[in-house]
Amino acid sequence: MPLTALEIKNAKPGMHADGNGLYLNVKPGGAKSWIFRFQISGRRREMGLGSLANVEPVAARAEAARLKAMVASGTDPIEQKRKSKAEADEIATAEELEQQLEAATFRVAAEKYIAAQEAGWSNHKHSQQWTNTLKTYAYPVIGDMPVRDITAQHIVEILKPIWSTKSETASRVRMRIEAVLNSAKLMGWRTGENPAVWRGGLEAALPRISKVRRVRHHPAMPWQDIAPFMAKLREREGISPRALEFVILTAARSGEVRNASWDEIDLDRALWVVPAERMKAGREHRVPLSKAAIKLLEQLPRIDKTPLLFPGMHNGPMSDMTLGAVLKRMDLGQFTVHGFRSTFRDWAAESTSHSPEAVEMALAHTVANRVEAAYRRGDLFEKRRELMEDWATWCCGSMDSAERR
Repeated sequence: MPLTALEIKNAKPGMHADGNGLYLNVKPGGAKSWIFRFQISGRRREMGLGSLANVEPVAARAEAARLKAMVASGTDPIEQKRKSKAEADEIATAEELEQQLEAATFRVAAEKYIAAQEAGWSNHKHSQQWTNTLKTYAYPVIGDMPVRDITAQHIVEILKPIWSTKSETASRVRMRIEAVLNSAKLMGWRTGENPAVWRGGLEAALPRISKVRRVRHHPAMPWQDIAPFMAKLREREGISPRALEFVILTAARSGEVRNASWDEIDLDRALWVVPAERMKAGREHRVPLSKAAIKLLEQLPRIDKTPLLFPGMHNGPMSDMTLGAVLKRMDLGQFTVHGFRSTFRDWAAESTSHSPEAVEMALAHTVANRVEAAYRRGDLFEKRRELMEDWATWCCGSMDSAERR
């Protein structure tokens, strides 16, 4: 007979039969719990059903009856419970994995990739360039899409609008997407082939960059016009005209001049040393300063609150647009600041006998031929000093044909 409520209440330590294999187990300390005892395949077993505080007698008896029927059918309740738990755990793991994969969007994968790589990038602006290009072109299409769901059609959708008009940018975007998806595969976020690969992939959907790239030359002032232009430029007051004048006299890139500081300048040796971290090629660049460049620097005001030669607003580096604005105010907006490097090169090639190697080194161009680069250990500094002095003389309008080298 089942235990009465009073019997349950007053039960002493030990096992008290309730029927159908159900027992009330009373511990020496008074704790009470339900135990189901059964025998299957000649083996006696016990299965806990919970404490008396959590499982009322009616519920315990119903569960014992269900388990007894299970035993009668040849099923071990303990093994069945273990199996059910394993299946539930497997389902829970699968659901958790599914949630993780759903949350592993391209944006998340890209941010993780950039964070992992930026320590190895020599230029701190590189990570910002990655972020900006992906944000502009990739994120609107696949930013919030799980990386596992990205297909070649999505990549084509991103690249096709800019493939012909902004081919260089499009090529970078494709390679950056490919790198992000490769890292996502390593993290187990996607499987299969990378849809952004070119060879054997996108080459079937898009023409080669070399077929569509439009070579864009920076509009350059003819070298024959540089002297009268420089004369007008020297008449203009302000720091930005002086910065543009220095850009032209040194044939340097705009960014190298805008960020130049006094500690890079040696007036006694007529030398400007641009550190590697500010050079496009990542190598230190020595610039011989002509007499005209030295004179310009000697006339510049020294500002205590900034080390820059040509500070902009708030004593920080001036923007590239500031230099371009000088040309626009002179009604020469058809030319670009960078174009003066082409002016310098054209002058050297067409009007002088200076070696092409010295000209390329003056422009801080990387030697494309690896064998040639390996043997060219010097930087032709003295030859470049003669070159830059001749260029300054030409820019100042006092060089006749007999003086040209």
